[in-house]
Amino acid sequence: MSAAAPQRGPLPSTVRAYLTAPALTPLWAQIRTKLEGNGIEVTGAVMADLNEAAASRLAGVLGRPVMPGRRRLTLAELDAALRESAAGRGLVSVLTELTGPLRDRQQARQDADAARSELYEHVDAALAGAQLTTAAWVPDWVRWLRSGVLTRAGDAAPDQVSYAVAALGRLADTSAPWLRAADDPTETETGPAGAGWLLAELATAVAGNAHALDSDRLAGVLALRAATLATANAPARSTAQRRAMWAVLGVEADTLSATVLVWNLRPPGADAWSAMMRSRADLALVTALTLAELDTAGDVTMAAAGTVVSVCENPQVMQAAAQQRVPGTLVCLSGNPSTAGMRLLALLRRADATVRYHGDFDWPGTAVAARIFAAGATPWRMSAGDYLDAVDTLPPHRALPLTGRQVTTAWDPVLATHMRRVGLAVHEEGVLTQLLMDLG
Repeated sequence: MSAAAPQRGPLPSTVRAYLTAPALTPLWAQIRTKLEGNGIEVTGAVMADLNEAAASRLAGVLGRPVMPGRRRLTLAELDAALRESAAGRGLVSVLTELTGPLRDRQQARQDADAARSELYEHVDAALAGAQLTTAAWVPDWVRWLRSGVLTRAGDAAPDQVSYAVAALGRLADTSAPWLRAADDPTETETGPAGAGWLLAELATAVAGNAHALDSDRLAGVLALRAATLATANAPARSTAQRRAMWAVLGVEADTLSATVLVWNLRPPGADAWSAMMRSRADLALVTALTLAELDTAGDVTMAAAGTVVSVCENPQVMQAAAQQRVPGTLVCLSGNPSTAGMRLLALLRRADATVRYHGDFDWPGTAVAARIFAAGATPWRMSAGDYLDAVDTLPPHRALPLTGRQVTTAWDPVLATHMRRVGLAVHEEGVLTQLLMDLG
């Protein structure tokens, strides 16, 4: 039968003292567990181990003899006996006063199941609204969400999902169109190819809060995990890894941390900034340009039309170029291009400079190269023939195996074929002499 509602007023003190005797404590705990597991319905029975004190006390409640030992006790009998006793109320009411409010675990499970179902309906709706439902990374992302990350977020989870998915949708529209890719992510050329964002700007756009996508906010964690799945990268753990992953999405944490190195960049304008850059070039100084500085430079023409601007991946190339004071103009992206690097390349292309790029002949390097070529640069010693020539002259101590996910090389499809066949990586240091000759 269903439990009656607790009556008002406490149990009489003598009754409470009788029922709270230590001998009965294990029995009340056992009955409490039974009630919480069956929807707080006064049905069924418990098998209780009773010592002499417990049996004597229980006999006083039931109004019949109870022998010590293992005894079967029905909840209905105890409920009726308590109602007829000096307690004057049913089992649930008495147990609540003695041990605290009962929790309907059965109902709690049903409520939790309903809440989870509603939450994942919200996830699906958010993805559909951002037109990301068919993206290749979505199934793995949803499976990760179901591992418990959203459950731990409690009532905040729906909003956090909304912010993350809205951010991913904005990025798919601007700097990371590959987020919508429905094919195998290992065959997708990923990286910033369009307009970039500042993290605070993106967070404000999707959540009205500049910190909504910070590393200590769930929305930021959700967005970055989607990016790592889309690019087949390991989860970003450190601050540097998170910054790099945001950069792949075309997002910078601030306008100062993102930099791009330049050598012998000579903007032709008469403005103060252009004159300063020419002075630094005359002094043979490498300059680290921040995103803030590029924004401050504004509409400055970065190079005379037709100027050949070489772009490398590895700072060691820049260092060697500066040491030898090569006359060519060189930009170094230091690995995966930051928003500052992409901004400078766009400004150089706008000035009708000829931008050419060289990077490492490994899978991450060719993925970066694909992003740079998609932004308008042309290959610089990045053909299949260049790779095979470099392998032939590769010193034994530089013969490193290719690792990481394989990618396509759209600018020269045969290159990826040869790289898979040979299985060796060629980093820029291995062809440094040829690169410096080109710059000279």
